[in-house]
Amino acid sequence: MPDPSAIDAEAGRRVLVREGLLEEATEALTEEGWTEFELLSTERAVAGAPRLPQAAASTHQVAAGPVPDAAAAILEQIGSERLVALGGGRVIDTAKAIAAVRGGEVAAIPTTLSGAPITAIHRLPTGHEGASGVRPSLVLADPVAITAAPEPQLRATAMNALAHGADSLYTPLADSTSRWLSLHGAELVARSLDQAAEERDASALTEGALLCARAVDRAGIALHHVLGQTTVRICGTPHAETYAALLPLTMEEMRGRAPGEVASLAAAIGTDPAGIRQRIEQLGGGRRRLSEIGAERACLERTLEAAVARPELSQMTPGEVSREDLARVLEAAW
Repeated sequence: MPDPSAIDAEAGRRVLVREGLLEEATEALTEEGWTEFELLSTERAVAGAPRLPQAAASTHQVAAGPVPDAAAAILEQIGSERLVALGGGRVIDTAKAIAAVRGGEVAAIPTTLSGAPITAIHRLPTGHEGASGVRPSLVLADPVAITAAPEPQLRATAMNALAHGADSLYTPLADSTSRWLSLHGAELVARSLDQAAEERDASALTEGALLCARAVDRAGIALHHVLGQTTVRICGTPHAETYAALLPLTMEEMRGRAPGEVASLAAAIGTDPAGIRQRIEQLGGGRRRLSEIGAERACLERTLEAAVARPELSQMTPGEVSREDLARVLEAAW
């Protein structure tokens, strides 16, 4: 059984998980040597940790919109080499994007099940190219804060987490460690979502999401993420909800391309390969459609053109993926 802490050490990060950590974030940062930093957050997230801005040298509000634009808007205001990102995946990715072009490191305090605190996957500020991805070196994960979203939104972000584990099962970089992380994480996510909301094990759900994030950080992305990321960028749909709409269909598409891996995933979440679409829809809170979360039909064609051009589609996804394959998935999701 792989040791997640050893995997984190190898990746250059330290992950702390415990209830109450958001309230104790200032003290935890100090204990980890983060005595001087600038804070990136949102008004809503800061309300849950009001002492953090007092400890920061300055606080920067991350504007709504795509990460490249949000990062570019505050890039020149940043003076510290240490950035603390408090919020969801967009806030954390913005801090990573800035650190990638300015240098320095990021501490992430997530408020959702996003994989952003774990991975070096992110876009760069508008006008900047070629910089390497940045992985947060410190993660303070409070299960209560991370799972506090209303049930429909929580289940959408949980499908985002499940997608990290699912897509990483069959890439060329996948190994026994990444597959263990993925399947164990998927099992924890599914088991937690099967519990009644008022009785849910927040720590297990958080740990499941973190394991799936470690898996995708190690093994990389394939068809689902190519289609999901491209849809979000071109259609302007919300990230988690887009992933929740696509995941049942992308995993159904992968049944014939990676039958062994999809069978293992199906078993981990409590079904068989033939039932994987319905099971993921159940875990996600019911069927979701792109048309219901803001996608215009006109954007689907542009999404297809951009998705088929991405190298991850051919290099990381088993089997040849045609434009028609992607069109079939998008049409079913719309």
